[in-house]
Amino acid sequence: SERERDIVYITGKNYIYLFSTRTEETDRESSREASSESEEEERVQNPLANDPNAELPPEHWHISKLIKYIKGGNQTSTVISLCALYDMPLETEVCQIAIRDTGGVEVLINLLETDEVRSLLGSLKILKVISKNPELRRAISDLGGVPPMVRLLSSSNRDLRCLSAEGIANVAKFARARRTVRLHGGIKKLIALLDMSHYRGDLRSPGAVSELEVARCGALALWSCSKSARARRAMKKAGVILLLARLLKSKYEPLLIPVIGILEECASEQDYRIAIRTEGMIEDLVAHLKIPNEELQMHCATTIFKCADDKESRELIRKYGGLQPLIEILSHHENKELLAAATGAIWKCAASPGNAKELQKGDVISKLVSILTEQPEEMKTLYYVKSVSPKVNLVSRTEKVLVNVVGALGEMAMDKANIPLIQKAGGIQLLIALLTGTNEDLLVNTTRALGQMAEDTECASAIEKSDGVRLLWSLLKMKNSSVQANAARALCSCIENSSESGELVRSFVGGLELVISLLRSPSIEVRAAICGVISKIAKDEENLAVITDHGVVPLLSELAYTNDDSLRRPLAEAVARCCCWATNRIDFGKNGIVEPMVCYLKSDDPVVQCAAAKALYQLSRHPGNCVTMHAAGAVKHLVDLVDSDNQELQEAASFCVANIRRIALAYVKAKQERRENPAATTRVQPKLSSSKTSSTTTVDSTPKPLEESSSTNEETQS
Repeated sequence: SERERDIVYITGKNYIYLFSTRTEETDRESSREASSESEEEERVQNPLANDPNAELPPEHWHISKLIKYIKGGNQTSTVISLCALYDMPLETEVCQIAIRDTGGVEVLINLLETDEVRSLLGSLKILKVISKNPELRRAISDLGGVPPMVRLLSSSNRDLRCLSAEGIANVAKFARARRTVRLHGGIKKLIALLDMSHYRGDLRSPGAVSELEVARCGALALWSCSKSARARRAMKKAGVILLLARLLKSKYEPLLIPVIGILEECASEQDYRIAIRTEGMIEDLVAHLKIPNEELQMHCATTIFKCADDKESRELIRKYGGLQPLIEILSHHENKELLAAATGAIWKCAASPGNAKELQKGDVISKLVSILTEQPEEMKTLYYVKSVSPKVNLVSRTEKVLVNVVGALGEMAMDKANIPLIQKAGGIQLLIALLTGTNEDLLVNTTRALGQMAEDTECASAIEKSDGVRLLWSLLKMKNSSVQANAARALCSCIENSSESGELVRSFVGGLELVISLLRSPSIEVRAAICGVISKIAKDEENLAVITDHGVVPLLSELAYTNDDSLRRPLAEAVARCCCWATNRIDFGKNGIVEPMVCYLKSDDPVVQCAAAKALYQLSRHPGNCVTMHAAGAVKHLVDLVDSDNQELQEAASFCVANIRRIALAYVKAKQERRENPAATTRVQPKLSSSKTSSTTTVDSTPKPLEESSSTNEETQS
């Protein structure tokens, strides 16, 4: 139960360490583990609490007596007892169990309803400490401790406001408590604590510390509440953005950490990211990134990581000099949280070509590759499971770093000039080694990076020699659609740049059958990527024959009715290639692919138009398909495309129009001959333009020049 899971913070000594070697069975179990991060740390049962015969320590009896004095004493004895209780080691599980078991939590909450300031202060101080324990914070919420704390946020006493806010910050670590804070108007009251408009001095001056302490406590509570989407909306309506922008100008680091923590949580929403950019907070985040405080740097980098999803923010980060501090943080290999934040920010910032060039000036590629080489030994023998073990948590944190590092290398590889640099640094082999892992986020980024690098012929050869193609092909069996799609795209580049692509593909037993089966995938991203793979595979005549036997024609025909240009382009390319074997173009026509392919010509994407024109050219080499094209209105669109600046598109469109015209002229000629000689039964067979038959095993579907492909009379060429 939820209550049982919370007990880990009461014991603390008998932690369970979960380790396992990488086996097939454990890999299956790992894939079923939830990947989302828990709000609470892992918890184990408390044997002391569950064993009625266990001997209670002296602290338990001492706390029990103090709770009795608080219950039944007068005002003075209550205050004295609270002071004595506060002096106890409340951070230990023994004292926390004693307070829980003796009804101390309920007594402390009842004191919050009094008007005695000293009692309120004592109770809040104790609640602030014990609420760090997950079980006790839930007990505080269940016993109605949150509403009194929210009420005290409006107190005229500064200490009461601060302690109440800090207590809420601890209690609001779970959803039910955050909801209670929001429903009792706590969001507006906490935001009021951030308002420093009454302070006329400079927030950057040392004299503002006492005033900023109230804002710090309010920011801590809002930081906890900001994990809720509804709370974030309430905060935005209450005007938190302008207050955060002003507080971000402060130099008081204890305040900056929760303020930036709020921005970090809220930056996951587009509205907040726009506000952070328009209110000038990017410049402040970059400035604080240079402060030698690792916790502050981590939150700044994580906020930048989220804001860098927007192109405008990426440009501002470069403008204000935020890239160099991120590169410098890459040397902090011991602090995995900071390293993960910095590499994540670099990954997102590198999406802009200008940023990628600026990053490479700082030799970021070699530094990123060096991080891949410094994995802890545990990464090789253990896989991540939910555990309180520091070694297992190290693996988890390291995997987050690797995900970001590989993502950054993938973005850097978008610039073709950087691909040889990655290969020279040894990045190819390190990336291929990561393909054997089980972390799906890491596999998504790794396959994407390798696919980008495989566009370079030398890198594609290196991937093939390092057994990377086999590993990529095996990832097509993964359940994760993003991994499948990226692996398929990487295979496209590897096959295209392989000198023996036909033999390479045939070397994988069952590989072609697996590819064809993925055309039935529910993910349009996977289907599009697989169509791209088929267009490369079909260049080899033997492979084209095999995939034809596996039913590629009807499966491609089923995908034709789509409005998604990301699928249309590779699908049309695959159709064009597959038409070059046996009766495939006839079968495509029978399966009704011609009409939807004509619709592709209406696309606004010239790449889709070009692919569709090539497919229609191949289909038009069968007379029946020409008739269907003419009826579907293809001629008008094709004639318009003949004026294109793209030579490939011009040739494909002109050949297709020529074939349709020949069919029309042959029909007119046959009709005229039948009218002149009704007894004639000779059927006129038009000669359609086509490429010359090749004697090699490579299928060529590229249209030939008009002089080579046509030998008809002058009338048909006019």
